[in-house]
Amino acid sequence: MIRSRLLRMAAICATVTPLALTGCSSGDTPKGTAKTELKLYNDKGAWSKYFDEMGALSKQQIGLSMKPVGYTDEPTYQAFIKASFRTNVKPDLFTWTTGGSLAEVVAQKQLAETTALWQEAIKNGDLSADLAKYYTVGGKQYCVPLNAAYWGMFYNKKVFDKYGLKPPTTWDELIKIADTLKKNGVPAFYHTSVLFSFVWFEQLLAGTDPDLYDRLSTGQAKYTDPGVVEVMKRWKSMIDAGYFNNPGDKTDPGDVLKTGKTAMVSFGTWFNTSMTQREMKAGTDYGFFTIPNVTPTLPKTSMIFESGPLCSLAKAPDPAASTKYLKWWVTPAAQEKWATTRGDVSANPKVTISDAAIAEVSKAAGSGQYRLVNRYFEATPPPVLTAALDGFGAFVVKPDDYQKILEDIQRAADEYWSTHKPSS
Repeated sequence: MIRSRLLRMAAICATVTPLALTGCSSGDTPKGTAKTELKLYNDKGAWSKYFDEMGALSKQQIGLSMKPVGYTDEPTYQAFIKASFRTNVKPDLFTWTTGGSLAEVVAQKQLAETTALWQEAIKNGDLSADLAKYYTVGGKQYCVPLNAAYWGMFYNKKVFDKYGLKPPTTWDELIKIADTLKKNGVPAFYHTSVLFSFVWFEQLLAGTDPDLYDRLSTGQAKYTDPGVVEVMKRWKSMIDAGYFNNPGDKTDPGDVLKTGKTAMVSFGTWFNTSMTQREMKAGTDYGFFTIPNVTPTLPKTSMIFESGPLCSLAKAPDPAASTKYLKWWVTPAAQEKWATTRGDVSANPKVTISDAAIAEVSKAAGSGQYRLVNRYFEATPPPVLTAALDGFGAFVVKPDDYQKILEDIQRAADEYWSTHKPSS
């Protein structure tokens, strides 16, 4: 599969010698000298402007600047970070994912523990105790939140207005919207065959049977179970109905939404940054709504939630400087700037959100109105995730193969859970 080949190629690239990697090193500060600038390696190359602004602010506030080193290819980025575990070329700070990927690097004893930092931040009201579980491995915390995001639907407001459409409150209303758009030659939904190929699987399953979703991610259910098969059939019926764009289209989803090439894009609230970058105005050019459940009788609407970590290595070039930066990162002064410039929510409860629609969703989610469901990318064990991303990427191109694809993913799951005790 394409993703598997990319991972293998990236792994090969990552085996170059430390000398060859010095161009990507965290700096030339002599050993034993306190750093005044840190490099933050990340897989969010499009956010470089916002990282630069944070680096300038941190220099003013704590005398420690930060320079981003952004990657846009996920396999290459992961390969580089994992290579740093074995070489002397180590990042000061880096972004990662929670769930199985976080546990994996903790098990290798690579990450700096942040338990004391979390305890202090929770006491100060800068982080919530509810969020800590996503950063907890073996009873200890690691990393801090780079971001927190709630998933919903971004829509092109001008397209909606043109055809007299309003945000839906039920799944049937959402499908009626898709039918109207199709009749007028506009693909309703965005999907892709690479990396984010899981989006519609997670949304349909969580909105149909969130308990099954949770059991699947913990090895207590199978991809071949009837409930999962039915979700794939529904997804296939939506593809067959012509609701989606071409999954092989490489156009950035931000441009897809801005131009009205598709009317709706399902992503986390961090996608608001893409709108900000394209000078689109919330409420005028685009809007955001919660995706209704497929099963209307569920007690709460299922909402996908994610939180991406900002990490430091246990053997970082300057551990004290890296820890200092992480402590500053979660403060209101830092988070106000980080959230406001990107138009996103913040992991710090004290921060006010400027976008009205997203602020409303964030407030409702924080008050328990929704059933929060951990994003599939973090909830699924890495070996199973790799097989699933390959499978879903193939499915959106050839949806008739859904049964074989589920069987292939389940084989990877069987192999993984044969050596890992399923979560209870």
